[in-house]
Amino acid sequence: MVTWVTGDAGDFRARVFAFLERDPVLHTVILSNVDARARGTYRTEVGSSIFVAVVDGNDDVVGAAMRTPGQRVYLGGLAPEYASEVATAFADHLTDLRGVAGRPAAAEAFAQTWAELRHTTATATRGTRLHKLIDLTPLQANGVPRLAADADVDLAAEWVVHDFGDEIGDTLDWARGRIADKTLWFWDVDGTTVSMAGHHLPIFGVCRVGPVYTPTEYRRNGYAGALTTHVTATILAQGNQACLYTDLANPTSNKIYHAIGYRPITDFVDLEFTS
Repeated sequence: MVTWVTGDAGDFRARVFAFLERDPVLHTVILSNVDARARGTYRTEVGSSIFVAVVDGNDDVVGAAMRTPGQRVYLGGLAPEYASEVATAFADHLTDLRGVAGRPAAAEAFAQTWAELRHTTATATRGTRLHKLIDLTPLQANGVPRLAADADVDLAAEWVVHDFGDEIGDTLDWARGRIADKTLWFWDVDGTTVSMAGHHLPIFGVCRVGPVYTPTEYRRNGYAGALTTHVTATILAQGNQACLYTDLANPTSNKIYHAIGYRPITDFVDLEFTS
């Protein structure tokens, strides 16, 4: 096995997407991030990305990973036996690294090699679970969904920063992009906006739901479940599959999404590196 490294999202898309599209749910994060950057539609960011592919003796891609500006290395569905080679490839281009995210065995193997190369320790900071919609069971709540409009930019930016600001960066830029793409929705009750949910544009027939956010004062009323139902139904109506990630530390959201019809695919872990 050898690794192939590039900083060009377009080149990476051309080289790797034929492999990733074999399982567009498992590889949803890499697909959406690379595609937006390759098309030049990703929000403004400072710094450069590094993309790594693992290639076998037949010159076929068998794994992929990425590190986008300010983020951890993301391994996606990378098999654990390739993680050490991928860590070495990133070490050839980076002196410092915030951490790694991936399926547990692969993330831990990457962290072990990185520790040997950079004398770091790894701490698990979050566990997530990838789900795929199997059969939609609608959840209902008082109120109605509405597509976000330009007037909602400030509200969307304000809300998304609470749970997702670290991932998103410039939340105003993010909000403008989602609204322009028509992939952001709100739930209103008697003229008051009480919940927000979005989704990514389809890649190989798959849309990833998220982020989903309800302010504390409006929780426990079923708004997020009803809005996620609506967003999911919209995705299905357009002929796409729906998937989403849940935080394993949040049993409430896991229960809600299970009730809607989402079922687990695999777990992921975020590891933070310290010297």
